[in-house]
Amino acid sequence: MGALSLSDATTLESHNPATGELVGRVPVLDAQAVRAVVERARAAQAAWGALPVRDRAERVAGLRDQIVRRADEICQRIQQECGKPHTEALTTEVAVVVDWANYFVRRAPDMLRPETIRLHLLKTRRSYLHHVPRGVVGLIASWSLPFAIPMCETVMALLAGNAVVLKPSEATPLVALLAKEIHDASGLPPDLFQVVPGPGETGAALIDAGIDYCLFTGSTATGRKVAAACGERLIPYVLKLSSKAAAIVCADADLERTARALTWGAFCNSGQVCGSVERAYVHEDIHDALIDRIVAEVGRLRQGDPALGEVDLGSMTCRGRRDIVRAQVQRAIAQGATARTGGSPQQGPGLFFPPTVLTGCHQDMEIMREEIFGPVLPIMRVSSEEEAVELTNASRLGLVGYVFTRDVARGRRLAERLCAGTVMVNDVLLTLAAPETPWAGVGEAGNGWRRGAQGLRDLCQLRHVNYDRITLRQDPWWFPYRDRLYKRVLRWLRYLFR
Repeated sequence: MGALSLSDATTLESHNPATGELVGRVPVLDAQAVRAVVERARAAQAAWGALPVRDRAERVAGLRDQIVRRADEICQRIQQECGKPHTEALTTEVAVVVDWANYFVRRAPDMLRPETIRLHLLKTRRSYLHHVPRGVVGLIASWSLPFAIPMCETVMALLAGNAVVLKPSEATPLVALLAKEIHDASGLPPDLFQVVPGPGETGAALIDAGIDYCLFTGSTATGRKVAAACGERLIPYVLKLSSKAAAIVCADADLERTARALTWGAFCNSGQVCGSVERAYVHEDIHDALIDRIVAEVGRLRQGDPALGEVDLGSMTCRGRRDIVRAQVQRAIAQGATARTGGSPQQGPGLFFPPTVLTGCHQDMEIMREEIFGPVLPIMRVSSEEEAVELTNASRLGLVGYVFTRDVARGRRLAERLCAGTVMVNDVLLTLAAPETPWAGVGEAGNGWRRGAQGLRDLCQLRHVNYDRITLRQDPWWFPYRDRLYKRVLRWLRYLFR
């Protein structure tokens, strides 16, 4: 899963992407140490998983409260390691985790309640399903939302009775270690949630250490390696991978709302969100007018180092990603696209890339087909909704989609035709913060359910118990077989299914 051997590095350096300054160093564990962490987590999980769900919920509520108390500290750490504005860190990360924890703390006991199965034929028996913790859940997380995504999943995994070992991105280890510190301060068993910073090979070592379930967030390319490693060890896994979210803008769309929504949806967190608007198909009747409004909206955005004052956009987080975005934009312009805003990275130590609106795009361009994961909005003119749906569904990265129209019924019809796990009508990104809603990809965007009641239940093993309602001396189909049983069953079949 990575080119760097664990023996080649003993520490990770974390740098502020807005300034290039060193923020801190963290130790990298070797494979043997990672295995020891998993073993400690397994020991802690045995007692934790034996608690009733309500007891677990009461204790996880303490973690929620600690996050509220230290919200400002968390935002500062996110700002330092990700280069994002502190308001964005609060609204899209910290507040989301607090609400998420509150939602599942209150509802997990009911969501994980045993479920009766009504038997249609075996009336002397009864059956039910119950949920058993999986054991040790391994989280391999991305740097895009380094607090929100892993901590939301950690809350759910703990409520389901599991222990968690988090392997954060190499770019954001300090956010993860602060989360660990807050977890321990809440009074939860320290070994129940642990962090193993390191390169890609640390993630491979985590899988090899014998975890019971794997949740991965990252690129499709790395996700394939995670899936192969888990498959070889028969470890169940869920992947949230790359996305190429499209926005279809119908001729009757509200131009003002659509322009503001697409601006936020494309440039929030500098476009580094799995649900970011990565392409827009705009009906020719409103194409020019909408672009003028989007360009005006983007012109009002303030970009800079969040530590120096109020800004709307900070820096990108990873130098390698910024280089990819720059190359994609350059190729699109060489193929005929026009940069109405931005177009090239700013000079200086920070990883800044200006919000870039590209017009004149066509479907053959790489920038309309491959994930960008940066502050770029490519726009293509279409002649009909049918064309927009066809072009949207041409992508293999069907995680999220968006439709804009004044006719909500039309929007719902179009949404149901899109090959995406989630489609929003007249809004963007918002369901990322809704714990009730499921999260799943189509095609190469991922597999399995995360979030919602089903996501919580999937963090457990589903087991079946069947017991006697009326105890018989002997069931009629037991040995010895007799001809009269054969004749009775035959008559019964012919009577019921004639």
